[in-house]
Amino acid sequence: MEGFKAFLSQALTFCLSLGGKLLWAGLILLAGFVGIRLIGKFMEKSKGFQKLDKAIQSFTRSFVKIVLWTIVLVAVVSVLGVPVSSLIAIISAAGLAIGLALQGALSNFAGGIMILIFRPFGIGDYVSAAGAEGSVKEITVFYTKIITVDNKLITVPNGALMNANVTNFSSEPTRRVDIPVTVAYGTDAAVVTDIMLAAAADPRVIAEPAPVVVQTNSTDNGREITLRVWVNNADYWDVRFDVTERVFAGLAEKGIKPATARVSVVAEGK
Repeated sequence: MEGFKAFLSQALTFCLSLGGKLLWAGLILLAGFVGIRLIGKFMEKSKGFQKLDKAIQSFTRSFVKIVLWTIVLVAVVSVLGVPVSSLIAIISAAGLAIGLALQGALSNFAGGIMILIFRPFGIGDYVSAAGAEGSVKEITVFYTKIITVDNKLITVPNGALMNANVTNFSSEPTRRVDIPVTVAYGTDAAVVTDIMLAAAADPRVIAEPAPVVVQTNSTDNGREITLRVWVNNADYWDVRFDVTERVFAGLAEKGIKPATARVSVVAEGK
């Protein structure tokens, strides 16, 4: 009976001790959550932070959050009674495995640093890289978030971006729109040229370089005739759709039916 009472006493003491540790751990997590959010808001409102480039803001915000959460988790582990020195020893003993596991993460982190240094693109730029195409929404420590034209979010590892060819459609103030149409052999090329140039009569089309119509290819279906116009970056999509619509409307009025038709994208400086 005495042994059973001793057991109950020890069990109660253990539960109280564990409960106290869990309570403190919970309070630390809560305080960490609130504190990290407050620090994040303070950073975003500070004048010095607002003067930074948007890409650097995004990367810094992500990096600071990771560091702060690491500190909070170490504090929680210490409160729960796990010796930090023992934890470090265990991590050191498994260093090879951890190193292999984190190889991709470290590569992405290095890629994020390289993106900030060499600036192949920035927040808001329209890019094509590593199988993704769209506007850059955010550059974090490990990943870059890209929004596609149909509003889908693509998360691309920074390491993959630094090892891929990056096409930045927003790097130059102007872009060229190519509108190629394949018409059957025997079609009056002069009539097609007049229709295309008339469709290019748009106030958003840049006068210099002037719109031009050229034969760009010959296929079994016919000859490919291409309209090339230059526009400001901000006007690209609207002009692309509007001019294309006018080209096909003009061809239809003359009874010319394209053998095939497509619109290509070319991003170049003026």
